[in-house]
Amino acid sequence: MKVMSIIVVIAIVLFTLFAYMSYASNKKVERQKYDLVKSENGFEIRFYPKAIMASVSSVKNGNEKDANQNFRRLAGYIFGGNKEDQKIAMTAPVYMERDAAANKMSFVLPSGYNMNDLPHPNDSTITLHYSDERHYAALKFGGFASDDKIARKENELKELLKNSGYEVVGNFNYLGYNAPWDVINRENEIIVKIKYNEVK
Repeated sequence: MKVMSIIVVIAIVLFTLFAYMSYASNKKVERQKYDLVKSENGFEIRFYPKAIMASVSSVKNGNEKDANQNFRRLAGYIFGGNKEDQKIAMTAPVYMERDAAANKMSFVLPSGYNMNDLPHPNDSTITLHYSDERHYAALKFGGFASDDKIARKENELKELLKNSGYEVVGNFNYLGYNAPWDVINRENEIIVKIKYNEVK
């Protein structure tokens, strides 16, 4: 019994240490910049300046393999899978666009780059482009994000925007800020472009 108690204590200490190291590492990752315009009832209005993104799309088959495949393609690009054999730092968040026909995933590239600096992807399915510079609505939530949970949060934001009189433009995006192995302090968001009147 005493040995078992010691094993449990050691396991708890190791888990806590791993969770702390993972959390500390995540805080060092560059995050996409935005200006907080205002906080509404349950969501935020933000202004995002343009950023360079690497994106890839795949036909939607209704399973997680699509997202995993897209992630591997983009990760391959920033980890040296490009014509210059150049590594690019990982940033946060990872974008996943909510669309009925296709899965689209995007990495935000570090702010120190411009379009002329970037290495050319070996994978021809990866596109480099600027994001839209405009206002977005954002809803934050924690924990692990299943497809069902993401859909619920999307509907929640949709209802909040409708009740607040904001018009949605385009598709919703899920934003993930953590590595898959992070188990504490997980951060997720649903964002969508909106028509925003500064005097509203």
